[in-house]
Amino acid sequence: MNERFAAGNAITDAPAHVALDIVYIEGFTGQTVIGIDAPELHTAQPVRLDLAIGVPSLRACHTDRIGDTVDYSAVRTALHTLLATHKVQLLEALAEQIAQLAIGSFGAHWVRVSLSKPAKFDDVSAVGVLIERRRSQTRSAWGACGSLGEGLIPD
Repeated sequence: MNERFAAGNAITDAPAHVALDIVYIEGFTGQTVIGIDAPELHTAQPVRLDLAIGVPSLRACHTDRIGDTVDYSAVRTALHTLLATHKVQLLEALAEQIAQLAIGSFGAHWVRVSLSKPAKFDDVSAVGVLIERRRSQTRSAWGACGSLGEGLIPD
């Protein structure tokens, strides 16, 4: 996990109702093996991704330092790695992995992932999925232990 988003950091500890700043990547394209049809199972095909990562007020707005924001270059590199290594067949499952990557590795409190296959069919420009996730919808970094006592204290 990226150190600037480790426990105790203002970015990861903010309450859910805090206003968020959005860092985004738009029009990311990559190649990956994805699909359920026989030809799709062995040959990489293009996918297009729009990703929005919401975090509490970014210190970089005041410090002008890359270490105080989500480094979209690092996100881009992580996306290329994920596209080369995932083992899922459906866009929905890959979009979920992308969302969890943004939350777990880049401190996102909210994420929107739009993932599509361009020109999958001759009569449409793209098919795909759009998902949104919040940090509170995911398991904590402590795994099952993180859920012990969850919800006992009201917001």
